[in-house]
Amino acid sequence: MKYFRKPSCSYTIIRNLIMDDKPLNLQEINAVSLSTCANNKPSSRMVLLKSYDSEGFTFYSNKISRKGQEISCNPYASMLLYWPQISRQIRIEGKIIELDATDADKYWYSRPLASRIGSKASDQGKIIESRQVLEDKKSELEALAEKEGEESITRPLTWIGYKLIPDLFEFWQGQSNRLHDRLQFTLIDNNQWDMKRLSP
Repeated sequence: MKYFRKPSCSYTIIRNLIMDDKPLNLQEINAVSLSTCANNKPSSRMVLLKSYDSEGFTFYSNKISRKGQEISCNPYASMLLYWPQISRQIRIEGKIIELDATDADKYWYSRPLASRIGSKASDQGKIIESRQVLEDKKSELEALAEKEGEESITRPLTWIGYKLIPDLFEFWQGQSNRLHDRLQFTLIDNNQWDMKRLSP
């Protein structure tokens, strides 16, 4: 892989990989599997990576969801990006921090109205009697927005931003002869990364 030869840092690699793949029109290129663990019981789910920078990887969710509760209990987690069309996988491990309310508000109000209504209508993870409960809440919020304007659909206090601060990356590129490329980067100090090539 051309980006694996002399990388300056793991962030540079992931930025180049994502930018390099945009012309391929991969579907949901920012969909990641997020794994958390509490009480020695791991759980995984798909989330959408909304932004990334040299500090970490940002996503948004409801703090009362299972993932939110598990992050509160144990902030260490892993993300997995996998693009089967090009046989590429990126694994990221690190600690998750909560972003401040200003950041959450900024992203919340940048979302389409329908997305905000959908998020606000759902108490994520809670048991409900039927789908009609969601539909009724959605209708109430749509009526509110029509009467008082889109700004009336405010951000729930439990809907927040998270950022995973990486301390380990593994980049995997599949090869037809099964001699896959695997590079592991481990944070050692002050954004200095130790790179090792792993046997596939």
